[in-house]
Amino acid sequence: MGLAMSISPSFSFAQNRDEVIGHGDFQYQVDQKWGMLDPSKVPVNNCHEMVMDRKGRMIMVTDEPKNNVIVYDQSGKFLSAWTLGMDRAHGLTLVDEGDAEYLWISDNAGRVVKTTLEGTIVAEIATPVKEGIYTEKMSYVPTETTVAPNGDLYVADGYGSQFFLHYDKDGKFVRKFGGSGSGDAQFSTAHGITVDQRGGKAPTLLCTSRGHNSFKRFTMDGEYIETIFLPGAFVCRPVIHGDNLYAGVCWSRLRYLEQTPDSGFVTILDKDNKVVSNPGGTAPEYRNGDLQLMVQSEAIFKHCHDVCIDQDENIYVCQWNAGKTYPIKLIRV
Repeated sequence: MGLAMSISPSFSFAQNRDEVIGHGDFQYQVDQKWGMLDPSKVPVNNCHEMVMDRKGRMIMVTDEPKNNVIVYDQSGKFLSAWTLGMDRAHGLTLVDEGDAEYLWISDNAGRVVKTTLEGTIVAEIATPVKEGIYTEKMSYVPTETTVAPNGDLYVADGYGSQFFLHYDKDGKFVRKFGGSGSGDAQFSTAHGITVDQRGGKAPTLLCTSRGHNSFKRFTMDGEYIETIFLPGAFVCRPVIHGDNLYAGVCWSRLRYLEQTPDSGFVTILDKDNKVVSNPGGTAPEYRNGDLQLMVQSEAIFKHCHDVCIDQDENIYVCQWNAGKTYPIKLIRV
């Protein structure tokens, strides 16, 4: 006997900027033509992640080895591209060190490198097996990084052994926490990480446990604090802008409560970590304080892998396994 779902999504593919998606105060027009380029000149495979530099340029990482990084202006105009020759480039973190901005790129092949915005490598983290942090039998497939206010680096081994690795600002290993499992302090696809300082609070770490449909909060020393459960949503990395927390949802539990292909959407949480809008997804509903199942409601997205928020609170959506498509822009209305 199959599991029945209480939500019956209706599908309508957005063709232009006239359609508005989202809920409450977070509604958006869909611009599917933003950032479209000539694939014979600037190809993409998966558009994994995007950040915005202090000049307002949109910097995107792809796993297309011809151009791992593509730089746009906010109108979607191509500015430049460069490559490290990686066919598994995945994570992209921007850090502003005052004198200059730098990128941390996580490569699923096992590299974590720091580059200038022009692509010159200035630092690289040795693999945990090489440093004796992991045993030879442990898998290492880094997916994401974040940088603490004091300059410490955290690496998410999201597709490997499910640990988060903490290094000091000089690249010296400090500790690891997490690991695969169903405990509160364990992970199922430890895909992303960011530092949360909203509300002027002391910094904490928000860590993705995608298979658990959740973000888990830890101290900067790796001690578990709480879980933010997002039922139905296989979230990627947490992205903070102002008081809000955004994430791309790579899959939702659209059929029989199972991870369903081509079922992504975007989710937005407020300062209290309550979901307030799901562009492309069902409206968030709380019953007796419990968030109900969230799934895709409009077939606009396939697999949302990351979001980037600009100064006008527009959202740029990068997708994985989406027919080599370029990013989609959601214009705040």
